[in-house]
Amino acid sequence: MMKYLLMKRVGLLTLLFWILSFFTSLLVTLNAQAARLAIVIDDVGYRVHEENKILQMPVAISIAILPNSPFGRKMAEKAHQQGREILIHLPMAPLSKQPLEKNTLLPAMSREEIDRIIQDTIQKVPHAVGMNNHMGSAMTSDFRGMEKVMQVLSRHHLYFLDSVTIGSTQVTKAAMGTSVPVIRRNVFLDNVQTEAETRHQFNRAIALARKQGSAIAIGHPHSTTVRALQQALAVLPDDIELVTPGMLLNFGPPNKNEQQIAHKCIKPQKPEPVPETQLDYLKKVGKALINNVIVDTLNQHIQKLLERLPKQGASNTLSNTAESQVIVNQKVNKKKLQQKEDETGAHQITDTCSNF
Repeated sequence: MMKYLLMKRVGLLTLLFWILSFFTSLLVTLNAQAARLAIVIDDVGYRVHEENKILQMPVAISIAILPNSPFGRKMAEKAHQQGREILIHLPMAPLSKQPLEKNTLLPAMSREEIDRIIQDTIQKVPHAVGMNNHMGSAMTSDFRGMEKVMQVLSRHHLYFLDSVTIGSTQVTKAAMGTSVPVIRRNVFLDNVQTEAETRHQFNRAIALARKQGSAIAIGHPHSTTVRALQQALAVLPDDIELVTPGMLLNFGPPNKNEQQIAHKCIKPQKPEPVPETQLDYLKKVGKALINNVIVDTLNQHIQKLLERLPKQGASNTLSNTAESQVIVNQKVNKKKLQQKEDETGAHQITDTCSNF
């Protein structure tokens, strides 16, 4: 009877240990490896019917509002109440000749004129935390023009999302030396306004997010885009996390001197590929089990419980369990020893690259 109770107790403890270990590591691994996807809907402020449907989508989907649109302020207030991220969709000069929005930024404008326009847009689009360009191929490819824009933005604590309407964009270069964080669009969802094409581009954005770790997709409040997004978001893969553009930023970029040091010191590293299937995730879980702090703690706790059990009659029953636990402990202790050697045996780096 005593032997039966011991076996039952040990069996339950061991089963509990491995169940907790597996699911803890699974959650940690999936969270760490989730690919991040930001979606921004441009041109908001003109089509209330479609835009209200956008505001019914997950709050991580952000909106970029045209400052002189008739319903822009109303949409900004509604989005802000939801906790949604808001951008100013600032009109900038295109290369092509077409009708322009009021207060479109032009490369030849003075910094004072650009400052006046940007301050006006901030008043018209309340709660904005970022800005991106509406059209703007002529403006964003002009270094001097964008340099003036960045100098003005640095005083307003806004990030800039480069819509990348032209390959020769100067946005990132113009922001160097300022406090303006810059990110770039990866995919346009609806250059071709059909549901099929929008779904195709959405899937392309997911593939890029998995490959790079994150991606930014820009769409517009077209009826075809709304329907395609409603369908795609309903079956969003578990390994994709919807985020706002601001969540992809590291606010407070280094100053110009720090950037020069960073360019010298930092060696480009290829990012670890994000697993593309759930099977790949499960393979990673096995590796995570050995190094998981929670698993280590649970293992030590169970070891103490086992040590308190009577040795007579239980040794043969517990041999397989104890043997597997010893293997785990050896691996954990080996890793701890290696970490200790790294901390005490490595010489200190004192040059300017030590912080990078």
